[in-house]
Amino acid sequence: MNTNYPFVEETRFGNWFLNTYTWKRSVLCRALDDLKPMMPDAITRYPQILDVGCGFGHSFDELAKRFSPDLITGLDADPGLMERAGEAANNCTCKVRLHAANAAHMDLPDSSFDLVFCHQTFHHIVEQEEAMAEFFRILKPGGVLLFAESTRRYIHSLPIKLLFRHPMDVQKTAEEYVSIIRNTGFDLPDERISMPYFWWSRPDIGFLEWIGVPVPEEREETLVNVVAIKLL
Repeated sequence: MNTNYPFVEETRFGNWFLNTYTWKRSVLCRALDDLKPMMPDAITRYPQILDVGCGFGHSFDELAKRFSPDLITGLDADPGLMERAGEAANNCTCKVRLHAANAAHMDLPDSSFDLVFCHQTFHHIVEQEEAMAEFFRILKPGGVLLFAESTRRYIHSLPIKLLFRHPMDVQKTAEEYVSIIRNTGFDLPDERISMPYFWWSRPDIGFLEWIGVPVPEEREETLVNVVAIKLL
């Protein structure tokens, strides 16, 4: 695996899209809505949350609203993190701390977070196994990983290749991402795995369904959402 580039800069279009209502509602909020029913019922509040790859900070308010944290730590490898996410951090309803670091080398204390949120970030990370080990390390026993990711089928599709920028040689299938999580030590039964086929994740961007063509039952999955728990 090539690990010579720790950060791959997004395209101008990609940065624009991350600030649109479509991304916030159809990508971010739909992922959280898909993940929530798979989370432990007994836990209603997560005091310390790590938002991995927080970008412009659009997830801060959504995490605060859903999980009532005392502190959200927004982590991102982008050198311009403070400029990108500073306003969202200041305006969030709970306290937010920004931390510039690579997810595979976070420099955060062991067992210090109740929840790690990794949404549409893992396919940007080159050292994926190392990053997952970091997630496991910094979670408290009983801590929850919310993982929502686009797969190789989606990232390698022509529209995404043309409009966005990613480290292409590290992209994985849904099953391969699940294996990384399980091999790291997380508890992840099948019932806490979802593979939705949202319109924006399809190569045709939902056009065929819009004109009446049925969604194929047999397909290579484009998304994987999981709720994994650190038991130890």
